[in-house]
Amino acid sequence: MGNRLTQIATRTGDNGTTGLGDNTRVSKNSLRVHAMGDIDELNSSIGVLLCEDMPAGVRTLLVEIQHQLFNLGGELSIPGYELLKPEAVLALDEALAEHNEHLPRLQEFILPAGTRAASLAHVCRTVARRAERAVVALEGQEALKDTPRQYLNRLSDLLFVLARVLNRHRTDGTVGDDVYWKSERMAHAAAE
Repeated sequence: MGNRLTQIATRTGDNGTTGLGDNTRVSKNSLRVHAMGDIDELNSSIGVLLCEDMPAGVRTLLVEIQHQLFNLGGELSIPGYELLKPEAVLALDEALAEHNEHLPRLQEFILPAGTRAASLAHVCRTVARRAERAVVALEGQEALKDTPRQYLNRLSDLLFVLARVLNRHRTDGTVGDDVYWKSERMAHAAAE
């Protein structure tokens, strides 16, 4: 990767361009920069989520995800470079299996709500979906490896599962639950 920043306000972006890691300059409105920005927002959102109380294993997992998202952002900042490895996707698959195993099977749709930590995990999930769409849009114009798209797709699934885990995490010993959607159609069908 390029040199570490020693000066933050360089003024080189005042003309609406930004520098990539390979020293090329692109418009700040390019699909690549949009994808990098969405990934940065996702990483920052996970940072806010980490301010909440949560099980130690979930915290460790989220910190590792932050490092992998930084790798992903770095990969996107240098066209043709690979920083995010396929093993990172496998790690998300393992985490999904581990955390989903202990959750009750969903019978209804759930709302992105519940505890503050769960709600923040849902916000992270939606930002991950947007970042995935941005990477897919970039793929429509430039060749990318499969790993970035796969990682973001899997991560959004994992954040949904972690939101459910966080809705059940209580420090007072009680067990919480998801917030279920109250479908009028389903309620009407159940009443008949």
